[in-house]
Amino acid sequence: MPRSLAVDHVIVGAGFAGIAAAIKLDEDGERDVVVLEKGHDVGGTWRDNTYPGAACDVPSQLYSFSFAPNPDWSMSFSPQPEIQAYIERVARESGVLERFRFDTEVTAATWDGATQRWHVTARGPEGEQTYVSRTLITGTGALSEPKLPEIEGIDGFTGELFHSAQWDADADLAGKRVAVIGTGASAIQIVPKLQEQVAHLDLYQRTAPYVMPRHDRTYSRLERAALRHVPGLQKLYRTAIYWGRETYVPGFTWNPALAMPAQKMALKNLADAVADPDLRAALTPDFQIGCKRILISNTYYPAVASDNVELVTDGIARIDGNAILTRDGTRREVDVLVVATGFATTDLPIAHLVTGRTGETLAERWTESGMAAYKGTTVPEFPNLFTIVGPNTGLGHSSMVFIIESQVAYLRDAIRTMRAQGLGAVEPTEQATSDWNDDLHRRMRRTVWNSGGCASWYLDEHGRNTTLWPRTTFTFRRLLARFDAEQYVLSPEHTTTPTQEVVSA
Repeated sequence: MPRSLAVDHVIVGAGFAGIAAAIKLDEDGERDVVVLEKGHDVGGTWRDNTYPGAACDVPSQLYSFSFAPNPDWSMSFSPQPEIQAYIERVARESGVLERFRFDTEVTAATWDGATQRWHVTARGPEGEQTYVSRTLITGTGALSEPKLPEIEGIDGFTGELFHSAQWDADADLAGKRVAVIGTGASAIQIVPKLQEQVAHLDLYQRTAPYVMPRHDRTYSRLERAALRHVPGLQKLYRTAIYWGRETYVPGFTWNPALAMPAQKMALKNLADAVADPDLRAALTPDFQIGCKRILISNTYYPAVASDNVELVTDGIARIDGNAILTRDGTRREVDVLVVATGFATTDLPIAHLVTGRTGETLAERWTESGMAAYKGTTVPEFPNLFTIVGPNTGLGHSSMVFIIESQVAYLRDAIRTMRAQGLGAVEPTEQATSDWNDDLHRRMRRTVWNSGGCASWYLDEHGRNTTLWPRTTFTFRRLLARFDAEQYVLSPEHTTTPTQEVVSA
């Protein structure tokens, strides 16, 4: 029989979000915590994305915890192995790793109003177990579930096939015919690496992205020593990068014309690297910069212009055996198919597993209107649920770690309030949630994401942008600086609480 274990807090996910929540709760004395992670280690996205060339497109001084600075980044934009090593080190040195349960996948989470507890069922190495918890904190993020394209015949492909987020490190690509589907952030890092080793590469492009130069550089040994030993220097680096990134916001959210210098820089990057006018035309975006994610690379365009790469812009009709057939009737045989088509960002897998007080799952609540939360963190009908990197918290210009730390500060204050006032449940009102999202989507109408002339993974099936935050990050932090209990339904704690450990029937 599966056991039921009573804990105060269950955190789902061991990436940046889950680690930040565990560490900060520990600082508050909230140590009755369990972190459930389906993977074998911490890291989340950075553990899973091990494809060739994987690196961050936000400077590392900013893409790291404010409370755990790292003076030893080798480059201004760090590669995946360094980021993963950083996450592992922070988790290890924090002293909270003993609360993590790896290779453990959450299969259901249901609110019990009688006891004011979440019942979180998870399957791990020792079988199935249910955790009965005061709060449920999800930190699974939007880039956790790889998305395969809906192409006829893809399941019957007879060669090797893998998603960029599930890279087969044992695959020998040397001298092979390889196809890459997609031209997003992962693809532009993968393509230059593959071009160097494969016999031929077909790159299937649906929409040409804007690609800015990557102003990367290696930190010298002297500079790293200064970052380690000179008081305030690393904070100065971080602050300068932060405010530099915030200058992009008006061009995204207020007046797209302000982004024209960046658009010209991206087009110059293309013109400098691609001499062939036909290829250059095919690689030129037909929408305003910022409407889709802006990419950075110095090697992508030269790789696409290489003799062993063919850019394919005709739509894929189907896959037949080891060949890809495009709508113009061309058949291209390949040995290896790399799918770089992104993630399920507007239909979060965790939402299908979480059932609130009305018996509906999060996914069912969001079916009609799309994802929506109060302050991107809490949802009516789901008491004591805190979603880190929830709806409309994503960024197109800066570090998600900043957003994560802002949300963690908010949930910490919520838990302090619950402790201080003897509350058993907190749930945002429908009015507060509606007002928040009405204002958010009113602001969204004039952003480049809605008016820039493109279709992107930012938009859901209703055409609503449920992914991005349409204001500055410092505004987000200010709005989440305290837990605003007046916008919540507050329920006193029931006298009946679960025992520390019971055996369920």
